[in-house]
Amino acid sequence: MNWLHAIILGIVEGVTEFLPVSSTGHLNIVERLLGYDIDSVGMTAFTAVIQIGAIIAAIIYFWDDIVRIVAAWLQGLRDSSARSNPDYTLGWGIILGTLPVAVAGLVLRPFIEVTARSLWIIAGALIVWSGVMWLADRQRNLSKGMRQVGIRDALTIGVFQALAPVFPGISRSGATISAGLLLGFDRVTATRLSFFMGIPALVAAGLLEAVTAAGEIGHSSIGWSATLIATLVSGVVAYATIAWLLKFVSSNKFTSFIIYRVALGAVIMVLVGTGVVAA
Repeated sequence: MNWLHAIILGIVEGVTEFLPVSSTGHLNIVERLLGYDIDSVGMTAFTAVIQIGAIIAAIIYFWDDIVRIVAAWLQGLRDSSARSNPDYTLGWGIILGTLPVAVAGLVLRPFIEVTARSLWIIAGALIVWSGVMWLADRQRNLSKGMRQVGIRDALTIGVFQALAPVFPGISRSGATISAGLLLGFDRVTATRLSFFMGIPALVAAGLLEAVTAAGEIGHSSIGWSATLIATLVSGVVAYATIAWLLKFVSSNKFTSFIIYRVALGAVIMVLVGTGVVAA
């Protein structure tokens, strides 16, 4: 992989990782257009590893929140009187809410790495889940804030998150944000919860691929230099995207993303159906 392709894919990852439009779907499409075999082990590993850049950006952006939540959780473990702190409950919620996606990733890994990467599945999931997002975004009572997150809420969001790796077009952020809205959280809180729930899951997925497929990246046509460049670019772009998204959802619905998802799904179906791009 040359550096130009690495930069392009890093930008795609950084822009789409936290937007509810499916980063994996976009990467698969662009990788195919650039002529890569997205079913190869090396490319699968590359796609997972460069997510680490975006996750590092999220960790940096939310560092103060992360430290506060971890401190409250640890304090609650030591002192029962501190367990009334909403951050203690949120800490447990993030831990328990990560379990469904971890189980889905381990049990369904062969399906996720091959069958689920079909552009037909991605296009269908983009369109179908747009209906779920539309319904969620039009809930009338979106008034719950971060301090009202309960264990049941976190587990529900975690179950929704587990759908994303199985059907990439759903989008991890699209699934978690939709769950948050359906549970009655305001748009900013639902979006912030999407980040908090995604950080441990995506870090684990990226590190797993980096460890298990390091040889594949090093000995394939991709190479570690291109992978590291794409990871760095994705991190820089993702940081800017996070700041923009939180500002955007504070005063806007997700309608523009829903329209984009449906249009993209339709375009993919046309490209695949006419043979311009292989499924």
